[in-house]
Amino acid sequence: MHSDTVATRNAADSKGAHSAPPLDAVSLAIIEQLQEDGRRPYAAIGKAVGLSEAAVRQRVQKLLDQGVMQIVAVTDPLTVGFRRQALIGINVEGDLDPVADALTAMDEVEYVVVTAGSFDLLIEIVCEDDDHLLDVINKRVRALPGVRSTESFVYLKLRKQTYTWGTR
Repeated sequence: MHSDTVATRNAADSKGAHSAPPLDAVSLAIIEQLQEDGRRPYAAIGKAVGLSEAAVRQRVQKLLDQGVMQIVAVTDPLTVGFRRQALIGINVEGDLDPVADALTAMDEVEYVVVTAGSFDLLIEIVCEDDDHLLDVINKRVRALPGVRSTESFVYLKLRKQTYTWGTR
């Protein structure tokens, strides 16, 4: 797994929908270049997309400032001591926002998604081991006011993880 990647954000942030700025073909090509290698030099990107190094630098900064993308190091949780991952479906009584906000504040929670369907919220948790996962679910998630029920889907094996969806 490459350690640097570009994660593009979809049209909704953690507080609700917002309109994403329209991206032209050159911006999409720059994002694609960075998704292949988040450390690719601006000069090399410029050559690939037909812009100067300075123009690429400005476009990348604008994409970062607008929240369209972020450049981050992506790790394999297993190699850095986190041996247990799970998706948790949560049903909530009343207002979802306080529960979603509390979950968002937890270090172990990687994603919080408001859904339509069987669950009100879906969260992804990354933990050190089964005991840590049990502690997070039982003593912290289920203890939140408004949480009515949870269903856990423990990951046995990760078959695919990609961040290239932002340009297809």
